[in-house]
Amino acid sequence: MSKTDSVLFSRYNKVLIVTLNRPRVRNAVDSATAAALAEAFKEFEGDDALCAAVLTGAGGTFCAGADLREVADGRRTAIDESGPGPMGPTWLQLSKPVIAAVEGHAVAGGLELALWCDLRIAARDAVFGVFNRRFGVPLIDLGTVRLPRMIGQGRALDMILTGRAVSGEEALQMGLVNRLVDPGKALAVAQEMAHALAAFPQHGLRADRMSLYEQWSLPWDEAQRNELKHGLRVLASGESRAGAQRFASGEGKHGSFRNKPET
Repeated sequence: MSKTDSVLFSRYNKVLIVTLNRPRVRNAVDSATAAALAEAFKEFEGDDALCAAVLTGAGGTFCAGADLREVADGRRTAIDESGPGPMGPTWLQLSKPVIAAVEGHAVAGGLELALWCDLRIAARDAVFGVFNRRFGVPLIDLGTVRLPRMIGQGRALDMILTGRAVSGEEALQMGLVNRLVDPGKALAVAQEMAHALAAFPQHGLRADRMSLYEQWSLPWDEAQRNELKHGLRVLASGESRAGAQRFASGEGKHGSFRNKPET
């Protein structure tokens, strides 16, 4: 992993924890931090020993967005259209899941980082919002694409046009957040979920995940064929037969569900 104090890394068995570590500026992302984040998730993608990741922020805040002080001084690195994303990994499509653990504010580009993640675990007092609206800064990390697909166009327009603050409770109601937890518990719950995902058979999990993402740009018939393509690869891997054999031997009897993560 890239060595920088602004992004910290911890590995726990098959799970990587990535922490934004600029608490004095509420984890605002400058150019160096964006580059470090992108590099971290590229390395996560290429590491076969890692199956899931958690993205979080130090000091009780997820991320306040891009560091506008850098923008004001004209020091922000120019945007590379073929790059991983202005906020770091936001234009990357990984093959493995990432979970956002949100405490405090996830606003502006920080909201876009949370949207990039597959799932969002948030504290009840977390705050989401397009706060960049008030400063004339556009969403360029796929916020205008991911947000309406996640919560619907009407709600997305409400957030994008008004720039208002959205509480954790409202975020859960609109589908922006997947789980709501007590303050201070987001990272622990996200990490527990990441370990649970990492404990599943990985071929099937990743194939279904990727088919879901790819279907957005495909007509119905092509989406059906694409799903089948992914599914056939899973079947050919032997993973499904091994799972069926476990089922036949009694695992999952009467609907019981046991998924024991390595922690």
